[in-house]
Amino acid sequence: MGGPSKKKNSKSKRKQRGRTGAYDLSGLSAEERMKVKMQNRAKKKTSEKYTVEQLLEKTEEYLDSFNLEMAQLFCQRALDIEPDNLEILDMMGNICMELGNAELAKQVLLKAIELSPDKGHARYMCLGQIHCKEEALQYFHKGLHIMIQAYQGQPQALGAASRPDEMEVTTKDISTAFCSVAEIYLTDLCMEKEAGDKCKEAIEKALEYTPSSPEALQLMASYLFSMEQPKEGREYLLKSLASWLPSMQKNEEQIPKQEPSDLEIESVFPPYESRITTAKLLIEAEEFELATEILEGLLEEDDEVIQVWYLLGWSCYLQAKELDEEDAFKDSARTYLRKAKKLYNKLKCDDPPLLEHVGQILGELGGEEVLGDSDAEDAPLESIKDDFVQSSEDEAMEA
Repeated sequence: MGGPSKKKNSKSKRKQRGRTGAYDLSGLSAEERMKVKMQNRAKKKTSEKYTVEQLLEKTEEYLDSFNLEMAQLFCQRALDIEPDNLEILDMMGNICMELGNAELAKQVLLKAIELSPDKGHARYMCLGQIHCKEEALQYFHKGLHIMIQAYQGQPQALGAASRPDEMEVTTKDISTAFCSVAEIYLTDLCMEKEAGDKCKEAIEKALEYTPSSPEALQLMASYLFSMEQPKEGREYLLKSLASWLPSMQKNEEQIPKQEPSDLEIESVFPPYESRITTAKLLIEAEEFELATEILEGLLEEDDEVIQVWYLLGWSCYLQAKELDEEDAFKDSARTYLRKAKKLYNKLKCDDPPLLEHVGQILGELGGEEVLGDSDAEDAPLESIKDDFVQSSEDEAMEA
């Protein structure tokens, strides 16, 4: 009797574990239970079907096709098999960063650091992006320390010939890292004692490694504008523009109908957000034509970014205040700012100061009175741009 009784108890424990253990499905709807079971079954089949090498190959395939969700699924399966594999941990951390899952990225990267604390500068740079203030600085400085050590031990740093693609760390990498440090002092720690000096020091280090870096030059411009040195700031800003704007203009002239991919754009020109910052600084420097050119280029890439429409409206508003022929710029300002307000509501944006400023300018321009319920539909992008171009042409003829 002892044997059958033991078998029965064992079976009972398995059933109980199924109800209350890691795969507890109580409290879920029938549809949710089925979904969990299918996921567990798929996980088991994937682990049995693929080796780690094959799982990583599939991960790379999905990364190449920008299917980050599927890439994460296969990478996670590989991580389930080899949880201490640094290559897989780094890959998973990068995928989570791209997907905006900062908490999971943090867990994965900290695990990698625990296993190998003195290698892998990229892990520290990613953690610096996730954190803020002093914590971010600690990660950036640690990453820089590892990066500079690696760079100094490479053949090129020692005077031997070496191709950039063969180098683990380049001067551009180090320059970008110093820019990250400078940005912390320009934003999160701007009120700290000696923040200005430390910010400037970090930017100078960035320029020391890459003198023509658009990012570093632009950061120096931002720093100088914040220190109320607009003349010097404008000089650095124009140097930054000179390093990439002519190439963009040439590219647009040669293939006006061919739209470059996001990857091609970011590999040649500064990222979208960086170019928005460029436009802001140009407006501050009263370089309105250059600002407009950059902002209209950004609209070609994505015409649902509120800040771009807002900055176009702000630029036209400022020009209307300076010029005698102000009506054309007022009309354009109203058009752009109305679009910004509509997008704000459509996208459910949460930036009260921006919305307040848009309303304030429209009120001054008479935009709120002119804009009625019949105008609620978004005007097509092309018609808005045509209005601006026509206004500019009219002004030129009058001149």
